[in-house]
Amino acid sequence: MATPQSLLKRIRSHAEKGLSFNGNTSDEAKLKACREFYKKETESVKNLHREGGPGREVVRSLTAIVDSMIQALSKTAFEEFKARSNEESQLPISVVAIGGYGRSELCPLSDVDLMFLYPSKTNASTLKSAQEFIVQRILYVLWDLGLKVGHSSRTVDDAFAEARKDIQTKTALLESRLIYGSRTLFAGFESSYNLFYRKEDPKAYIRQRLVDQRERRSRNGDSVFVQEPDIKSGVGGLRDYHNTLWMAKVRLNVTNVEGLGEQNYLRKSELLEFKTAYDFLLRVRNELHFRSKRPTDLLSLETQPKVAYRLGYRERNLLARVELFMRDYYRHGANIHRLSKTVENRLSLNSEADTGINPLRSMKSFLNARRKERVKREDGFILRGREISFENKEVFQEDPVRLLRVFRIAQKHELELDFELSSVIRDSLNLIDDNVRCSDRANSSFLAILQESGKVYKILSLMHEHRVLGKFVPEWDRLTCLVQHEYYHRYTADEHTLHTIREFDYAYTHSDPIYERYRKEISELRFPNLLYLILFLHDIGKGKSIKGHAEIGLEIAEPILERMGIAEEQRVIIRFVIKNHLQMASFWQRHDIDDPDTARVFADQMKTSENLRLLFIHTFCDARGTAKGLWNQYKDSLHATLFNGAMASLKADGKIEESYKLHKESVRQAILKVGIEGIPDEEISAHFDKLPDRYFLITEPKEIMLHIEMINRLFRELKRAESVESLAPVINLKEDSKEHLLVINVVTWDRPGLFHKLAGALNVAGYSILRVKAASRNDNIAIDTFLVVENHTKMRTEGDATMIFEECVKDALIRGTDLHPVLHSIINRVTTNILHKIENPLAEAFPTHVSAYNDQDLERIILEVHTSDSLGLLYAISKCVFEQGFTIVFARINTEREMALDTFYLEPIGSERTPDEDELNALKDKVLGVIATERQPAENEATTSTQ
Repeated sequence: MATPQSLLKRIRSHAEKGLSFNGNTSDEAKLKACREFYKKETESVKNLHREGGPGREVVRSLTAIVDSMIQALSKTAFEEFKARSNEESQLPISVVAIGGYGRSELCPLSDVDLMFLYPSKTNASTLKSAQEFIVQRILYVLWDLGLKVGHSSRTVDDAFAEARKDIQTKTALLESRLIYGSRTLFAGFESSYNLFYRKEDPKAYIRQRLVDQRERRSRNGDSVFVQEPDIKSGVGGLRDYHNTLWMAKVRLNVTNVEGLGEQNYLRKSELLEFKTAYDFLLRVRNELHFRSKRPTDLLSLETQPKVAYRLGYRERNLLARVELFMRDYYRHGANIHRLSKTVENRLSLNSEADTGINPLRSMKSFLNARRKERVKREDGFILRGREISFENKEVFQEDPVRLLRVFRIAQKHELELDFELSSVIRDSLNLIDDNVRCSDRANSSFLAILQESGKVYKILSLMHEHRVLGKFVPEWDRLTCLVQHEYYHRYTADEHTLHTIREFDYAYTHSDPIYERYRKEISELRFPNLLYLILFLHDIGKGKSIKGHAEIGLEIAEPILERMGIAEEQRVIIRFVIKNHLQMASFWQRHDIDDPDTARVFADQMKTSENLRLLFIHTFCDARGTAKGLWNQYKDSLHATLFNGAMASLKADGKIEESYKLHKESVRQAILKVGIEGIPDEEISAHFDKLPDRYFLITEPKEIMLHIEMINRLFRELKRAESVESLAPVINLKEDSKEHLLVINVVTWDRPGLFHKLAGALNVAGYSILRVKAASRNDNIAIDTFLVVENHTKMRTEGDATMIFEECVKDALIRGTDLHPVLHSIINRVTTNILHKIENPLAEAFPTHVSAYNDQDLERIILEVHTSDSLGLLYAISKCVFEQGFTIVFARINTEREMALDTFYLEPIGSERTPDEDELNALKDKVLGVIATERQPAENEATTSTQ
């Protein structure tokens, strides 16, 4: 392997030979020479990278390649300009690299930012002539090479004026570097600029940079541990490192990262961590760029396995490879984030305390000034202003339990940790041994932290950042940087856990209306803050295995609860919630929760209202802490519906059947009292006699009245129709503003295959179905209610969706048109036009799963389908179900990140028998076959259209 030093020498040597231009060299010859040089030398640098070359050396080598070309082009351009110009037009010019290129850190697809610098007192016409000639001769070749070159032409005065107006320009010029041209001009600019940025309100610059850091981190999820991190702009990314150096240069006049050590802002060990982490991220970015055609800094799920492999993670199992690679990424990212924040805090405090007498004052003098402030003392710690520090550096040696106590004191008094205290904590982690873990005082401090309603997340995050949390609960430490290969998880397991705790904090403190119902239920709990401990432990089993982690978590949690001294009464509750923490969301995703019988089954599983409330709140916090946007009003509504139904069942105390009949009669009398215009009471009452009790429990009175009106209209239309078969269905569409959905009610004569024909018509019209309720009167009238949203792929052809749907319904139900070919032609058109293709790089971890079974508790035939989502999937499945002799009476359709999780309640057509296992297995096999067939044409079409 070529060493970085030998490669740099070789690049310069090849440049001298291959890029030796003169006035007679044509533009075409220059371009050809540069292209050959750039391709050959970049390949050499790529080999250095692939052989494990340090990230810094790779970017320096890439910088040297571009430097060499610009120097060669500039030389001939300057000579030509001089030959063309008269003596008065001669002027010094400097070609200056700025920004990332200025600091000699060009990644393979980085921007090349140039500034052409001219003296301030330059004649306008001379300046314009020079700009046009010089810039044209240099930039056109670079652009033709495919480099993304940004450029500016400025006099020295212009540069200062721009820096005063724009912080980005001010920052870019901090990293100016001469490539070619007048050394005298550049040296004068550099010297003046160094004085400028140190005197031009450096404190304001620090404030602006801190705001930029905060806003950028917020845009990127405020976490290092996201599933698809942005290497450059993400939290713990390269920009955290860059911002730290920019602030340090302005505030401390340090020219490199080593200066932070010299000024006592970072210790030797911290400095090494900072530099090592930065180099790792550069290597990752270099690999990402080498394998990409377009600039990208997103480490996506798709690219992670490939990048990991190229960086030396050669595990044959893809998931294991990604997990090891991403753990290293998160570890280094966390180090950059932590250390950049450490320096930011120190610079910020220094800036606040500095009166301007000595702008280069050291941290030591600043600390001496801080010690003179008025203080309080508690258990070996000093409480000063908004910070907590120590009385002496042996504070933890004297009593290791203080490693827990310090965080409890900080929480209680709402204090930040002094940066020296932070360092001492990290140096003292070895003191947390089994004696501390089993100490009553240590556990008392930890549990006290969990009792501070609304103030737990921040302090636990701080403990985790200092690695105290994992040392105190080593079983939990296995979650640290653990990649979760689940398509809906955005964060690592440790970060997800902390985010769930943050959501519980918000339930106490946040004004957002979505938290109100949970705050109300918290007030009803006997042990409300026990949920903090439950959330902390709920995913602890993932440290051993994602699959079955709830059961595994029970075993792991038991000794933790023992040494923390948790009472048996509370342990029973904790065990229940950990074991069942996935159950509530799974239940409302799969079942007809409007059905009181379904709610009763769930209530029986919960056993007590305390369990139900805890699981209700836990599920909300768990989902909200999983990924931004995973929880929405629709899901919140389903969640609340199941909770309310189950709570009502628990309170009914076995008199549920009687309450059903009383409710039905109450609704009947209420509607008869107000009446429905144009419809006799006998017809209204008949509606109640022709439908089961369940319909009236799951249907609002207004909706019941709508259905009666629609059925009345159907009967009136029947009088004018030639036959029942020619009778058009009655359709009603209305907006549900609460759930942001469209509700479509269809009333028609019941007939075989009704569901899949309506589903096909909705698909053709461009709607995605979320939920279906079906009811049949004993006079053969079907009432189907669809909750839909507009399909994001815009499947429908031009025209009004409602009109298209109504026409398709008539085609399918009256004219007997098979919608399958129509639907497939639309799917193929959409696929071709937008190259629609489901890209799930971890798809092998989520294979298609279909199950069909008799649920004894619910007394239902259930079909469950988990597969990659595709256009027209629901229509294909429902058509298959019909062809196998079943009708769908309920459907719950869930789609999460291109994965379909669908549940159907079935009934045999024309029979009340219960199908046997062989029939259900046959149904399952048919559905699997349909899914495979449906997916294949779309995949083939997408493949063809991208070749």
